[in-house]
Amino acid sequence: MSASRTTRRVLATVVASAAVLGAAALPAAAADGRDHGRHGHGMTGKHSTIMIGKVQYDSPGRDDRSNRSLNGEWVEVKNTGKKPVNLRGYTLTDRQGNRYHFRNLRLDGHASVKVHTGKGKDTAHDVYQDRTNYVWDHRDAATLRNEHGRILDSQSWGRKGR
Repeated sequence: MSASRTTRRVLATVVASAAVLGAAALPAAAADGRDHGRHGHGMTGKHSTIMIGKVQYDSPGRDDRSNRSLNGEWVEVKNTGKKPVNLRGYTLTDRQGNRYHFRNLRLDGHASVKVHTGKGKDTAHDVYQDRTNYVWDHRDAATLRNEHGRILDSQSWGRKGR
């Protein structure tokens, strides 16, 4: 009987150790290198493939409010998925409430579009807000919402209030 009792103790220890190791490994397995906390979730609860990419704020060079200077600032919107997405009804806003409404723009899979501040002719890779004033300051944020107003992504830079 003592061999049976010892076997049960060893088995219980092995099972308990496996449970502890499994629980400790779970967060490591979930860390796949993507920043899940930065990006919002779509209405289905799935990770959105539409997100903010690079941002060129505070237009490089002289801020002379020329169209060239205005178009020197932009926010990139990326489709990281394989399938194309129509951005009609999506919006891009800054902290001051400036809002750009996407028109009927199909963003192919693994493609991006730059949203420029100034005037220009919209293409598949560049769209224009047609503004005469700068939008993206050195302390600001860009927020991307889908056609239902749900936040898909937000990116900020600089320090607010400094």
